[in-house]
Amino acid sequence: MIRRTLSAAALALSLAACATAPGPVEVTRFVAPTASAQLAQGPIFVQSAAGEDNLELAPYKAAVAAELVRQGYRESARAGAAQIAEVRVERYRLGRDGGRNPVSVGVGGSTGSYGSGVGLGVGINLGGGSRNEVGTEMRVVIRDAASSQVLWEGRADFTVAENSALADRTANAQTVAAALFSEFPGNNGETVQVEVTE
Repeated sequence: MIRRTLSAAALALSLAACATAPGPVEVTRFVAPTASAQLAQGPIFVQSAAGEDNLELAPYKAAVAAELVRQGYRESARAGAAQIAEVRVERYRLGRDGGRNPVSVGVGGSTGSYGSGVGLGVGINLGGGSRNEVGTEMRVVIRDAASSQVLWEGRADFTVAENSALADRTANAQTVAAALFSEFPGNNGETVQVEVTE
């Protein structure tokens, strides 16, 4: 497991309200062997996976779009996009007993094909402790718009105390998206832990 640090200043977040340090964001990414030259450039459209939408997903889609622009993409309408980014988010609560209970699901259905099932879809309690925690699992798949070929696929999983400032959807979305796209596109099949610091 590789550890990296993502400063809160880079996220433009205020963590003053956090009573304890947040846990790391666990990130796993897959890159298609021939995709490197296509990534981080051109017009891209961000949508909910499986064509479903949910108002609770809006801050996550916005955070993903902002990170993609930061990487070199240009956000576009679907008709003019060369690539499509599909976003899926699940929020869950980890109780004192370590059990995982869904809070809400952004969209349904499977997002992937390239690398699916290898290190994806597993929610883990990185924080432990005796307090309730809220977890977020974000999955993003980037496809070629013309062929639907998967170019890149990533998953980020983050748990934080439910009374933390980072449990707020907007701050949570920015934190998870920034970790997922740090050092984009990443190494194929590699899982890293991105530390979130104050």
